[in-house]
Amino acid sequence: MLELDVMPERSIGNEQWEFILGMHFSQAVLILQSQVGVIRGVQVKYSDSNPLSKDLELDLTNDGIRLKFDPICQRLKVIEVYNLKLVKLKYCGMVFNSSDVLPTMDQIEHSFGATLPGLYSPSTHDYVVYFRGVSFYFPVTKYQTGSPKFVNAPSPWASLITIYTGSSERAEETAPLPLCCYGGQVYLYRTGVLRDGRLRLCMYTTGATRSLEPKKENLNRTIGLGESAEAVTTALGSPNRVFFKSEDKMRIHSPSHHRRAASTTSDYFHNYFTLGLDVLFDAKTHKAKKFILHTNYPGHYNFNMYHRCEFLINLPVDRCAENDSPSIQVTAYTKWDTIADRLNVSPKPVVLNRASSINTKNFFGATLCYGYSNYIFEVMPNQHIASVTIYKAEDDS
Repeated sequence: MLELDVMPERSIGNEQWEFILGMHFSQAVLILQSQVGVIRGVQVKYSDSNPLSKDLELDLTNDGIRLKFDPICQRLKVIEVYNLKLVKLKYCGMVFNSSDVLPTMDQIEHSFGATLPGLYSPSTHDYVVYFRGVSFYFPVTKYQTGSPKFVNAPSPWASLITIYTGSSERAEETAPLPLCCYGGQVYLYRTGVLRDGRLRLCMYTTGATRSLEPKKENLNRTIGLGESAEAVTTALGSPNRVFFKSEDKMRIHSPSHHRRAASTTSDYFHNYFTLGLDVLFDAKTHKAKKFILHTNYPGHYNFNMYHRCEFLINLPVDRCAENDSPSIQVTAYTKWDTIADRLNVSPKPVVLNRASSINTKNFFGATLCYGYSNYIFEVMPNQHIASVTIYKAEDDS
């Protein structure tokens, strides 16, 4: 049985690890991977057909804990303890739930202090006691209006605990990424794609003050195709990983593929996972030849490898009805059918079926790649964009 500390409006955890409100989904997964054998029975839940309509969840079924992540920013917004029999809980060193200590209303008031009278929900038959950043749900059958006392019944036990930011769990705002979760990495606000193929990135990371306490620091950088690896690294910092291409599976679709001699060198990627960005460099010139922007949707082969790249691409439309805008804004949330209605995209897509060298099966299924101008859009079966590749048209890439 896990023994965890509850910190209202912040987290649940112990001395080894901590699930913190505002942390990214991938950071929570890293904790779970580090606790293999201790935390078991983890389920990932999401909507396959409409992943933006429901929360992204990590359900720790053997420990009765559910982590709810906002489907847009993919940061932790609510922590639920829904089976209190499976976990031991403390607050400020005082145990308020265990096999020996029952989480009754009297025990909660003793541990957390006094608060305003709770609210009764007739639909769920729950009496909810609110503290700032944490709520306790007590199932009841009889309730006397205007009094927290229950008629002819002992003090009920809490059946659900929720931890959240602010005074109400119904608030739609998700906590920002905590400074303690930065880990020396650079994170992305948004990326603007300029017409000449350059990327204008608005980022943030940790900076230092005179007192050496960490603080949030904003950064604005612009990188472009044709720039050297040194220039890109100077702008964005060291990549999280450098990956060398072993083969180019898309080369056969190039008009001049038969004229290309086998190369003794390999193009290579700079992977920036927290920016949702890959930069492909030419093996001979060491200049950027492609940018790949990832949307990190659940149900995709690369899900949880990248953070979502919040990009904005303005494209002139090929088909414009009366009173329609002459351009279309493409973001990480624009569905492909909306784009295809306005642009003359390639009618026959390329089928992309990813697989690793270890496991040749792709349980998420194939995606379709559509070309338009100097862009390649990778589209999932639910019509969401999985990635956008930007390249120079004259490269025949």
